[in-house]
Amino acid sequence: MTISERVLTGERADLLQAVGMHRGFLRHTVRGLTDAQAAARSTASELCLGGLIKHVTMVEHRWARFMVGGAEAMESEPVDWTGMFRMADDDTLADLLARYAGTAARTDELITTLDLDASHPLPVAPWFEPGASWSVRRTLLHVIGETAQHAGHADIIRESIDGAKTMG
Repeated sequence: MTISERVLTGERADLLQAVGMHRGFLRHTVRGLTDAQAAARSTASELCLGGLIKHVTMVEHRWARFMVGGAEAMESEPVDWTGMFRMADDDTLADLLARYAGTAARTDELITTLDLDASHPLPVAPWFEPGASWSVRRTLLHVIGETAQHAGHADIIRESIDGAKTMG
């Protein structure tokens, strides 16, 4: 049974709606852009719109792996921490958006199936409290926050490119 065939209510429906809304804001921000525009740095920041899509995709993918298998699963794939924020010569906006859609579908499936109270110890990192654990629920809230924050970044970058805004 697919997500669209299930009737979700309560917390799971709220989580799906919240993450979907912020993903939609981010995708809306790149609507109608060329690959060159998506790769452009339009502010003093190193960020570009395609790079933000790439970054949010990677972050959501890694946290989905964490929700299923903990820190070990999350860290089992290499990450290009520098390259994830920019478009490579062979990246296209269409390809980046397709990867994002695939990652989003996987996360949405996890929202509907995982025990939201299941938890895993966080990876060792200076920004996490030593020995702390996050539940699936807490991890999803982090993904929603990360997506919302970067949708805001994207809106500023897009406005710098051609004046377009997600809202307003």
